[in-house]
Amino acid sequence: MRVKTGVVRRRRHKKILKLARGFYSGRRKHFRKAKEQIERSLCYAFRDRKQKKREFRSLWIVRINAACRMHNTSYSRFMHALKSAGIELDRKILADMAMNDAPAFSALFGQVKAHL
Repeated sequence: MRVKTGVVRRRRHKKILKLARGFYSGRRKHFRKAKEQIERSLCYAFRDRKQKKREFRSLWIVRINAACRMHNTSYSRFMHALKSAGIELDRKILADMAMNDAPAFSALFGQVKAHL
C-alpha cells in the first residue's frame, strides 16, 4: 500500500520552522538547516538549564563571601558558624541580604559571631 506524506510532511516542516524563528539566514528558512540547528539548540537548552543552577549558586557564594570579608572573616568560616548556631538560611537568601540589606546581614553576623 502506498502512503503519501503531503499533510504529515507539511505539519512536521511547519513545526520545525516555527521553532526556528529568529535564527539567521537559511537556518530559519530551509528545513534541513533549521532541523540541524533546532537539534543543536535543544541540546544547549537542556545543558544550560542545569548550568544556570550552578552559575547562580556560585554567584550567591561570591556575594556572601564579599559581605563576610567586610566583617573580617571568610565564607567557609561564616557558613560553618551558621550551621553551628543552628540557623538554616539558604545561600539565595543570604546573598540577597548581603546585597540589599546590609544591616540585617550585620545583625545575623552578630548572632553567629560567638560560633566563629
